[in-house]
Amino acid sequence: MQTDVLIVGGAAIGSAAAFFLASQPDFKGKIHVLEQDFSYEKSATALSAASIRHQFSTPENIKLSQFGSDFLQNIEHYLAVNGEVPVVNFKERGYLFLATPDGLSTLQSNHVIQKIENVDVSLLTPTQLSSRYSWLNVDDLSAASIGNRGEGWLDAYGLLQGFRRKAVSLGVNYIQARVEKLQRSGRRIISAELTDGTRISFDKVINATGVGASALAKTAQIELPVEARKRTIFYFTSSATLENCPMVIDPSGAYFRPEGEGYICGIAPRAEDDVECDDFMIQHHLFEEVLWPLLAARVPGFEALRLKSSWAGHYDMNTLDQNVILGAHPDIDNLLFANGFSGHGLQHSPAIGRALSELVTYCEFRTLELGALGWRRVINNCPYLEANII
Repeated sequence: MQTDVLIVGGAAIGSAAAFFLASQPDFKGKIHVLEQDFSYEKSATALSAASIRHQFSTPENIKLSQFGSDFLQNIEHYLAVNGEVPVVNFKERGYLFLATPDGLSTLQSNHVIQKIENVDVSLLTPTQLSSRYSWLNVDDLSAASIGNRGEGWLDAYGLLQGFRRKAVSLGVNYIQARVEKLQRSGRRIISAELTDGTRISFDKVINATGVGASALAKTAQIELPVEARKRTIFYFTSSATLENCPMVIDPSGAYFRPEGEGYICGIAPRAEDDVECDDFMIQHHLFEEVLWPLLAARVPGFEALRLKSSWAGHYDMNTLDQNVILGAHPDIDNLLFANGFSGHGLQHSPAIGRALSELVTYCEFRTLELGALGWRRVINNCPYLEANII
């Protein structure tokens, strides 16, 4: 089998790349997307908290999210098929980052970067917090940062299917299959071998396999510092009324936000417990021992809540600096990477899809300069750290 561009991984990143490449007037070739499970039941996209924010500490992540918000707000322009627009239910309610005295300097330094990048964000005093969110306990807080526009949450599966449906309408071919290995010859990948023995040859290939990215890269003799890290999300209900509740990020790292008739919440495990993991077992102890006490302390109305459901998914964690590794490795000319998003892949999928289409078509970035997210800092062991990881 022969194609011009093979995209391995058909969730949000792979499907965004397929859509933007198929929409690119200067690209005339064939595109095939390989996805191992068309149900997407265990994909990071479907299992994510499905949120988007501009409050990052690095300019590149801010710009990626800014385009993501614009994309969601104008989705009918991009993804409508025969007049039908994907339903993504973008709720623009903001992120609220809370800071104790220990975290105040970080909040302030991030704020400076965000304002330089034209993020509509405000710093709030504890008095202003109490006035705006009367349900919030601010006794231990020094300040907070609230995103006024472009931040919120959405239907992740709706966005994924919107990308995919539009890509298919533009002639992209989706195949349910799993790549066993990439065949390398010198500086090029010449083919991909599937588990059934089929071989696909191509001009360029994109690794968009999420938590499977390192294993695929290794078959091409490339060491990719990306590991699967489990995150559990809990859904609960409460009689408390939280007016105008945004996505709240507690100084502890815990988060919560409205979802339907209740709320979802989560927190990363302790560093010593946050190890590479590929199972989907729910970490019940995180809610009972860690999250519930934190939630009740931050929102007194959450002292009486009822846990309704929970699920586990995975981050494709870049262990070097928690930022995506984007573009070609200097040793291989036709293999493009988009891996290690560390929890912010969904919100960056529109901009990353566009960037990948530019790399395929022009061998350079055209709309956003994203060279800082490339392989050089990995090879030179020079982390480009993102401070705001949730």
